[in-house]
Amino acid sequence: MTLRSVVEVAWQALERNLSRSLLTMLGVIIGVSAVITTVAIGAGAQVSVQRQIANLGSNLLVVLPGAVTTSGARSGTGAVSSLIPEDGLALVGLDGVDAVTPMVMVRSQVVGGGTNWNTVIQGVAPTYSHVRNWDLSSGTFFSESDMDTTTKVCILGTTVVNNLFPGQVSPIGQSVLIQNVPFTVIGVLQSRGQTGFGQDQDDVVLVPYTSAMKRLTGQTYVNNLMISAKDGANLDQVQAAVTALLRQRHRIVPPEPDDFSVRNMQDIANAAAATASVMQLLLIGVAAVSLVVGGIGIMNIMLVSVTERTREIGLRMAVGARSRAILEQFLVEAMVLSTGGGLIGVVLGTAITLIIAILANWPMIVSPMAILGSVVFSALVGVFFGYYPALKASRLNPIDALRFE
Repeated sequence: MTLRSVVEVAWQALERNLSRSLLTMLGVIIGVSAVITTVAIGAGAQVSVQRQIANLGSNLLVVLPGAVTTSGARSGTGAVSSLIPEDGLALVGLDGVDAVTPMVMVRSQVVGGGTNWNTVIQGVAPTYSHVRNWDLSSGTFFSESDMDTTTKVCILGTTVVNNLFPGQVSPIGQSVLIQNVPFTVIGVLQSRGQTGFGQDQDDVVLVPYTSAMKRLTGQTYVNNLMISAKDGANLDQVQAAVTALLRQRHRIVPPEPDDFSVRNMQDIANAAAATASVMQLLLIGVAAVSLVVGGIGIMNIMLVSVTERTREIGLRMAVGARSRAILEQFLVEAMVLSTGGGLIGVVLGTAITLIIAILANWPMIVSPMAILGSVVFSALVGVFFGYYPALKASRLNPIDALRFE
């Protein structure tokens, strides 16, 4: 028999028990669709992490004020007001450092457009846009002269714009009050949406850090320093150089503890990406178990089929069918079940992925390799679990088979 004839005979045998065949395929369908969906979710999680890395900025280091020990009790990071703007200016000259921006943060009510909104005010330098890799959608960023003269200008995030100036064409040139101090809006940041932790990045107002220190907080220190390393620079070396210079400026001599800490955001990003990869592998493993369970179902139903068709097998052998032809027929039936289930599972998994992407607004990427791998694996499941029933059928004694009731 040709391969086409074998497939036709196998298909006719499956059609005779269509409901049972579909139920047998169900395990493979669920397994393949689960693989497609979980791989898409994992790939989407990795894309989300990469977007968060890009949002953080290129080669980002963050210097935070340190802790303080009082009567043996150690407070957390940020308890010491140890960083000043001059520290940031000194770091600009280090090898491997591309740009630095001090940051002053305060939460305040902002009044504008006939309404008000509570948001985070960030005092930053003009280099903030480069350090954070965050461009404007309209307007301009404040300049060094604005820094030197503590000019009362600000840049709004889109969430603040939507709440203070709903329906207006542009807030550029409008005036807003921050702690009763009038600031002129000169720019609007591009929308970035939420972080992976649900924080709205667009709910922010940027002002020159000198203006924030003089007009809003009255403090002489900054909350942190954000450093962008040059492309190709070794972040560990830059981090070590930053630490050494700040120790020198703060007159810290070992074994005295540092009154600051330098965080490498790339390490955090790598850890998040690794976690996403591990979760993806875990989900794929769970889905693979579903495929194996489906394969066991195929083996079970094929053994039942061999028992039911014992007389048919004996008759075919009596008229000259060889054991190899019987083996091929039942093996092809198992492969048709598993491969058909795999193809249906691909369609179902892709549909589920698209639905989740639309409803959850989550980046979902259907991998062609996942589709190909799922179909191939489902076919191999059919071969593996269908071989024993097919072998059992091919080894039946024709005389015993014809006598079977």
